[in-house]
Amino acid sequence: MFILLQLILLYVMAYDRFVAICHPLHYKVNMNPKFCGLLLLTTWLLSVLNSLLHGLMVLRLSFCTDLEIPHFCCEPNQVIQLACSDTFLNDLLIYISSGFLGFIPLSGILYLYTKIVSSIVRIPSRGGKYKAFSTCGSYLSVVALFYGTVFGVYLSSAVTQNSRESAIASVMYTVVTPMLNPFIYSLRNKDIKQALRKLFC
Repeated sequence: MFILLQLILLYVMAYDRFVAICHPLHYKVNMNPKFCGLLLLTTWLLSVLNSLLHGLMVLRLSFCTDLEIPHFCCEPNQVIQLACSDTFLNDLLIYISSGFLGFIPLSGILYLYTKIVSSIVRIPSRGGKYKAFSTCGSYLSVVALFYGTVFGVYLSSAVTQNSRESAIASVMYTVVTPMLNPFIYSLRNKDIKQALRKLFC
């Protein structure tokens, strides 16, 4: 549930930056509180419904007794690997939903950021370009870290059964990335920059 929630929220954040950079005069109208609430509600509903579907599909499987999941959380692909019955439908659902629900936000983010970059390039002042690019840089680093580890876990689970590497990668996107979000996004703050300079110098 939280993986999909993060994926869609990253897309919503990209849309927010798109409106702020490409249509700044329409920002208050386009991103009004009612629309933001609707985006948040849609994000939560999609996440809950997707996780409910995976949970219901796992209930139809039969499992042998005394099994341990070699992972720190019960991800669907880890649970399905331990089933004694046929898991073709579950595997198919995981790959379809992961591909569909992972590809749409990522392609949306890439599309919006091509529009953002083309809009930034047209800004006449160097200071304006620097400010816009620094705003986008922190976000893109979070997107790269999150998507890189998620794809690493889900694609490697199809190829290899190494649970240790899979657990380490899933720690990256379930624990490390959300912990880094406030730090990465606050790098634009002058007080944080001064504190970091003081710490490292």
